[in-house]
Amino acid sequence: MVGITTSPHAEAQQKAVPRIGYLRFIAFPPNDEAFRKGLSELGYVEGQNIRVEYRQAGANVERVRQLADELVSLKVDVLVAASTQAFEAARRAKKTIPIVFPVTFDPVESGFVASLARPGGNLTGLTPLNPLVTAKPIELLREVIPHISRVAVLTNPTNPGSLFAARETEAYTERLLSRRHFRRVS
Repeated sequence: MVGITTSPHAEAQQKAVPRIGYLRFIAFPPNDEAFRKGLSELGYVEGQNIRVEYRQAGANVERVRQLADELVSLKVDVLVAASTQAFEAARRAKKTIPIVFPVTFDPVESGFVASLARPGGNLTGLTPLNPLVTAKPIELLREVIPHISRVAVLTNPTNPGSLFAARETEAYTERLLSRRHFRRVS
């Protein structure tokens, strides 16, 4: 009879596969595929040296909160909140698990971080916070239609990032076009 024994150290190494919680408010396959590709490029193979717990709320605010709680209860090592709504739910769910937001428009104004230089707490991520991002489409419109007098900007009022982009676009447009040709419609 052959017996196999393992040391506590070997068992600990077997259990040390990092777990990522990946939370999304709505399905967006291109970003999800990019996330998987990025992990692969860094040498992570799902099921071998990393585990990813994917959750998607189907644009349901209450559901995204439940899923954030679920991921916290699974004791993931890091939580990736792949949308502003998912980030808000994750932030409320737990203060000790590191939370990464891939992109949010203004994390300071949204109250997610203390400052860009020193975000503080357990939150980190990226922001396209750059006036050129919102200015460029207006500049292109002006080049194509030099006498443009009206610009419409559609926003999603439930998405703080959309509201931020609209405010930045409005401010830039007001500077670029004369005020008498630009009016805000609520």
